[in-house]
Amino acid sequence: MHPDTRTYSEAPSAEDREICDVLARGIDRVLPEAENRIWHAHPVWFLDGSPVVGYSRLKNCIRPLFWSGQSFDEEGLRREGSFNAAEARYTAAAQISTQDLQRWLTKAREIQWDYRNIVRR
Repeated sequence: MHPDTRTYSEAPSAEDREICDVLARGIDRVLPEAENRIWHAHPVWFLDGSPVVGYSRLKNCIRPLFWSGQSFDEEGLRREGSFNAAEARYTAAAQISTQDLQRWLTKAREIQWDYRNIVRR
């Protein structure tokens, strides 16, 4: 885990720290080849230069975000934004299904939109 990600995960509340820790360890375990760094102020993991997963602290939860998540066809993920991203939201580490997380991360490796080369308008 990148040192900046570790610092980011040292959230004010113990519950948020635990959620961040579970997510970061799970991501590192399933995507060991991914580059991890802080991007737009949040921990993000990249494969071949494209963002695939990250997480952020929101006002009342921790949100993992999968950049191509709408293509995963998973009930546990909700659409987010105008691209193909999908999210989950957690207020307690016990809510995280490690089986779901592992499946989503495997799909994140396999299903990637090429965000680096999308034409900007």
